[in-house]
Amino acid sequence: MKTPPKTATTDMEVTSIRLEKVLKERLKELSGNQGYQALIRDILWNYVQQKSGEYRPQFIPSDIRVIFEATAKKDESCVLTGKLINQNESMLLGLTIYGDLVPLSIDSLD
Repeated sequence: MKTPPKTATTDMEVTSIRLEKVLKERLKELSGNQGYQALIRDILWNYVQQKSGEYRPQFIPSDIRVIFEATAKKDESCVLTGKLINQNESMLLGLTIYGDLVPLSIDSLD
């Protein structure tokens, strides 16, 4: 997850948001020392990047648990190498330790 560089809180705009009490408590539990407001900002930046097409997940080979042979139905980009996988080209699908199913080029795990 690649978020923009950290901004000083004095340079941020104050925004009010209403959250269910149970959601706020869960966010606090998940955030640890980071703080739940920083976690919410990370979540929102990830959402914006995914919706805008800027999101590029970053994985390493040890993140891949299982691979499946597949055929690209559209152009894809290997998450390990960035190599283009053309439409109708043989490829692999990798199931990551995080539960993501990601495109892999055939030689990316060699």
